[in-house]
Amino acid sequence: MPHDHSYPRGAHDYDHAPRDVTGRALAGAVGLTLAFVAIEALFGWFGHSLAVLSDAGHNLADAAALGFSWYAVRIAERPSHEGMTYGYHRMGIVAALANAGSLAVIALVIGWEAISKLVHPEAPNPGVMIGVAAVAVVLNAAIGFRLRGSAKGDVNVRSAYRHMRGDAVSALGVVIAGIIVAITNEPRADPIVSLLIAALILYSSYGILSESTTVLLEGTPAGIDMPDVIDAIKSVGGVLEVHDLHVWMVGPGVIACSCHIVVAEQSVREGQQVLRAVVHDIGHRFGISHTTVQVEVEGCEANDMYCMGQRTARSISAAETAAASRH
Repeated sequence: MPHDHSYPRGAHDYDHAPRDVTGRALAGAVGLTLAFVAIEALFGWFGHSLAVLSDAGHNLADAAALGFSWYAVRIAERPSHEGMTYGYHRMGIVAALANAGSLAVIALVIGWEAISKLVHPEAPNPGVMIGVAAVAVVLNAAIGFRLRGSAKGDVNVRSAYRHMRGDAVSALGVVIAGIIVAITNEPRADPIVSLLIAALILYSSYGILSESTTVLLEGTPAGIDMPDVIDAIKSVGGVLEVHDLHVWMVGPGVIACSCHIVVAEQSVREGQQVLRAVVHDIGHRFGISHTTVQVEVEGCEANDMYCMGQRTARSISAAETAAASRH
């Protein structure tokens, strides 16, 4: 059996330029967020506003999340090698999972502090709440807008984007709470908004937590319907049956598939044509970028070493799939 010692390409082979742009955007976002966290924490402390302090804690977690996302983007650019044949695509998934987990912890801490403030209310400074939170809305919205384009195809960047989007909404909630305190002089508006912020954080983290866990468990990627994949493979001329079908995500933008297809007894050339058609069709329809197909021939017994079908299956099995997918 011929052997192919090539490995799936690193992230830099797919979209090096866009990742450079994303990396710079993330690095800039980290610096801006850390600077704002320091300012927000000081104003929240001296203004006696738990909502502002909660938002500062949330933003600090976001700075860490953005930093981790930036690191994952840089690591994912490393090429694959003998020790890491799939490269470092999964670093982005690990970053997304860590980001979602940190959000959940921050939400629980904010919720606990908010309940304490409801029991023992302390009048905040509404002017500080409104002013600082208004700046936070603009800053987080600007960073989120910068990351929006890259978030569509990368769960790691999407986790950072949702952090910033959630921050913008939670900061807007602080502005509203400050207005309520200023008008009604009701101090409990501050911790009530903090509870709403905590609930929003938990809600925004769930989707990323679920998606990244599915990837690490090698579940079927979102948006891919397995019966549709089966129908697409079986619709290729020459394919009689398909079994042992698996579809999973290696990392952002890299979806892999492996399957066994059954064909009628035929020449190696004909079998390769069927294989190439399968690889092309499911790649085009479902965005599957790395496919391994094992061709099996109908009617051949496994112990019949002279069966033409068995020789065909061995000749055009998984080792030649990479070559077929390149044509």
